[in-house]
Amino acid sequence: MAKKEFRWKQRSENYEKAFLRLKEAIEMDDLNELERNGLIQRFEFKIDLAWKVMKDFLEYKGFDFKPSPKDTFRLAQQSEFIDYAQELIDGLDMRNELSHDYSGDKFESCEKQLRKETFPALQKLYQFYVAEAKKSV
Repeated sequence: MAKKEFRWKQRSENYEKAFLRLKEAIEMDDLNELERNGLIQRFEFKIDLAWKVMKDFLEYKGFDFKPSPKDTFRLAQQSEFIDYAQELIDGLDMRNELSHDYSGDKFESCEKQLRKETFPALQKLYQFYVAEAKKSV
């Protein structure tokens, strides 16, 4: 297996594990402060891993580009691998907001977006990675 193929597949396996942990947290209602903090941490880890796996996937497919999180998702959409780049980009923006929110006030305003828009996009991305990994077996 080529190095680039191995790298994206390995990261996609990590993505699957992280996705399932985030899913577990998303399915909880009425979170207390500790649970809310755990959800934020799982989300931050997940969105970071999401773009890194896509970067590796695009490189495996032969794309040569200067990777940044937002540009990676834009390129994936322009190349017609996904059609929900904006939801993922909004998730990156939300991650940046939440990672600098030391009071916890921003979580409540972001929670709805996370549950209704960002998480479904991350779920679609998970399904995309699973399908792509099966193609190259």
